[in-house]
Amino acid sequence: MKPNIRKKLLGFLLAFLLCFLGTAEPVQSFVSLPDEVRLFTGQQAHLDVDMPVQALASVDRPDILQLNGSGKTSLLASKQPLHLQPQQIGRAAVTLKLFGKIPVKTVHVDVVPELKVIPGGQTIGVKVKSSGIIVVGHHLVHAENGARVSPGESAGLKLGDLLTHMDGKPLNDVTKVADIVEKAGKNKRPLDITFKRSGKVMKTKLNPAFDEEDKSWRLGLYIRDSAAGVGTLTFYDPEHKVYGALGHVITDMNTQTRIEVGSGNIVQSNVTSISKSEEGDPGEKRASFAKDGKVLGNVERNTQFGIFGKMDEKPAQGVYKEPIPIAFAHEVKPGPAEILTVVEGEQVERFSVEIVHVSKQDAPATKGLVLRITDPKLLQKTGGIVQGMSGSPIVQDGKLIGAVTHVFVNDPKSGYGCFIEWMLQDSGVLPSRETSVHQNLEAG
Repeated sequence: MKPNIRKKLLGFLLAFLLCFLGTAEPVQSFVSLPDEVRLFTGQQAHLDVDMPVQALASVDRPDILQLNGSGKTSLLASKQPLHLQPQQIGRAAVTLKLFGKIPVKTVHVDVVPELKVIPGGQTIGVKVKSSGIIVVGHHLVHAENGARVSPGESAGLKLGDLLTHMDGKPLNDVTKVADIVEKAGKNKRPLDITFKRSGKVMKTKLNPAFDEEDKSWRLGLYIRDSAAGVGTLTFYDPEHKVYGALGHVITDMNTQTRIEVGSGNIVQSNVTSISKSEEGDPGEKRASFAKDGKVLGNVERNTQFGIFGKMDEKPAQGVYKEPIPIAFAHEVKPGPAEILTVVEGEQVERFSVEIVHVSKQDAPATKGLVLRITDPKLLQKTGGIVQGMSGSPIVQDGKLIGAVTHVFVNDPKSGYGCFIEWMLQDSGVLPSRETSVHQNLEAG
């Protein structure tokens, strides 16, 4: 047989083999494995790999991670899981090969320091001030000769823009704006406005207009610098004195843009009554907190996974008095669980739920899981998930796995939750996966 024909035949055979293997069950088993796995030091885990054919697993850093207790490599026997045994903090790559030669999957494993937190469940009052003034609407000013104008709209300002400076002066209190506007108006000069839009710093000039009806200089804008509401504490880390709450971002009620926090605090709150959820009409917790009530902590961050800040003392009225382990996203599974929340007064209670769906997430994303309320007492009291329950911690198999975030409007017995892993990342007590990669590269 001629060499060229032999090469073509070998090429066809190889292509056929790869196509066959790509759809075969062993390869599909490999592909379904996560790309990223995090483990705590001292925590053993396993990967379920269904291998009816011979395969080999190898790790590039046996000093960080060992496989099946045998060090750098391990043969995968049929129907047996691959055991991962962390040795020290760091990042390792596990490569899986069919017949010991054809690489089909690499799983990156980050070994991080052990972390335990105290689950919350307490109802809290949240008060935040933005790091500037939020534009929430345009206002028409009754100017001279009957003209109706909006200087802010003419200056190109849009709903959701965050005004950070006027004439070079930082804006940290909406009550100070009137004096700045009046001074510029009387001097017949435009205001230099610095603002943020979608995270980008921009500038414009705004000519205040004199309102003939109320005899004042106006921006032609509706503005706001604060927000307040009720939510639920998710966790407290006693070692770092850090908390996380809500499980979702705080947005301005008019513009639905994220509030960039300048300052804020969370305060003790008391549930006075509950409006039950019904199909098409989510209920809510009604809670009270005094302006001079006990401050539990400050607010430093407002992210897609909630609010975070410092808290000096362990919160009272909790179910758990001591810290418990947390579960990473890949460890969460469908099945029974419980949530912690308050339905009356200040006392946190346990209620049974069912995790009905778990999303595969190797990177931070909202809506990580779907849960359904199964506890008869909670259903009788609330009808399901209600507003103000956001942030209620979810516990499964003795580990904190996530927080309730949203209710299904047409099925209030069900709702979404986020993984606790992403909340802990945003709180700063758990390094992000990107940070782990960077640190590993520096160490290398």
